[in-house]
Amino acid sequence: MATDDCIRVHFRRRQLVRDQAGYSVWAVTETPAEIRPAETALLLCDVWDSHTCRGALERLTAMLGRMNELVAALRACGVLIVHAPSETMDFYADSPARKRVLEAPPVEPPENLPHDDPPLPTDTSGSLCDTDEVPGPRPPWTRQNAAIEIDEDLDAISDSGRELYGLYRARGIRRVLILGVHTNCCILNRTFAIKQLVRWGVDVALVRDLTDAMYDPATFPYVSHKEGTRLVIEYIEKFWCPTVTSAELLAGAPAASPEEFR
Repeated sequence: MATDDCIRVHFRRRQLVRDQAGYSVWAVTETPAEIRPAETALLLCDVWDSHTCRGALERLTAMLGRMNELVAALRACGVLIVHAPSETMDFYADSPARKRVLEAPPVEPPENLPHDDPPLPTDTSGSLCDTDEVPGPRPPWTRQNAAIEIDEDLDAISDSGRELYGLYRARGIRRVLILGVHTNCCILNRTFAIKQLVRWGVDVALVRDLTDAMYDPATFPYVSHKEGTRLVIEYIEKFWCPTVTSAELLAGAPAASPEEFR
């Protein structure tokens, strides 16, 4: 694959505009974009092997096949795959993919850019679990879910924003695509995730069909779990970063052999 081959997608955002009657409304915008694989990372946020909440684990399990398909396709065309299962780095102590991050020259991140932080559209207090909880030790996760392939020769493993910032600088990464769980918690707030990347001036986009909110319909705004997730995705599109679908990424990814990048 030529190094200038791009993945062509549309990034979706929501902007506050005036309608024809002069009223403020939120409008959806779809902007064509070209993703350069050599300058892009795909980060998997907290795709753990277990969870405290049965419903959360079941919804993640249903997405694993598609996640792994996207990981394989983007890796094959030169995108850096970053596995970020928080609080499990001891499991990966001997992993070449983990050592790859630690060997990157450390870089001091820039000062945070100012950015408004409006309140979320869903309640984030309490357990947020919409089912019974999974019995066993706390936390129950020990590693990334084994359904996601890790290529030890190509991928990276870290749960540290500062570590990954150094790796991105060393590798010339300018854009981060993020998928995983949970949209209203870790996807926004981890040190390697959306809010921090935006404040560091790194282009980031959420893969909106491969994420799930931690939300209980018994809490505000008293809607279905699916609707709660949709509201959080809209919030991200309004205030933080654009979103894209896995279908567009897969359709736009130029074919290539993984051996080209070893």
